[in-house]
Amino acid sequence: MKEYLSWQEKTISDFSPENISALYGDGFVFTRTGKGVLNQTRSVRINLSKFELNSENKRIMRKTEDIKFDTISLPHSDYDWHIHKLGVDFYTKKFGEKTFSANKIKELLTSKESNFNLLLEYKYNNIAVGYCICYQDKNILHYAYPFYDLETEINNLGIGMMTKAIVWAKEKGLEYIYLGSAKDSKALYKFQFEGVEWFDGKTWKQNTDELKNILQR
Repeated sequence: MKEYLSWQEKTISDFSPENISALYGDGFVFTRTGKGVLNQTRSVRINLSKFELNSENKRIMRKTEDIKFDTISLPHSDYDWHIHKLGVDFYTKKFGEKTFSANKIKELLTSKESNFNLLLEYKYNNIAVGYCICYQDKNILHYAYPFYDLETEINNLGIGMMTKAIVWAKEKGLEYIYLGSAKDSKALYKFQFEGVEWFDGKTWKQNTDELKNILQR
């Protein structure tokens, strides 16, 4: 995996939803490196007041309609090693060896020192085929570290997981869902949703053509 795009790092001691939401609004996102550590990046989010399923989103939802969606509060009270096994296999195949260790995944899901407080679980025929490690408060959801079975027969599983999370966040009445960063052109799949915005270091923008020009330099 390429080095994460980070313009600025900050460590907080105030974990109130108001402070965290304000920092996310300034382009910061929680990281896996330590308690309270956030990086400012070219963040991507969806303004959920403007989100509605478009024709492509609806197609994806139909393709993945048999995937059942559930939420698990963190720290995980019934943790199983199969979760980090799926995560390690995913990140190794997608990004290379030692991208995301089993110990780190377990730590994020079981430690009280983790920045993340929610695990999204996706099942097919009652078997877990995907997860996403998240931060959630009364205002926002950060869809931070997704991983899923790359050998599955299910088409469009990755984007289906993200779409289901966006729909859930809107139904919960949240203001924004954050989808990570736009580090390079591979992130452009995140821009197929209504209400999507990106942070340029100072302000949030909706112009995707401008972003494509930046990513293609």
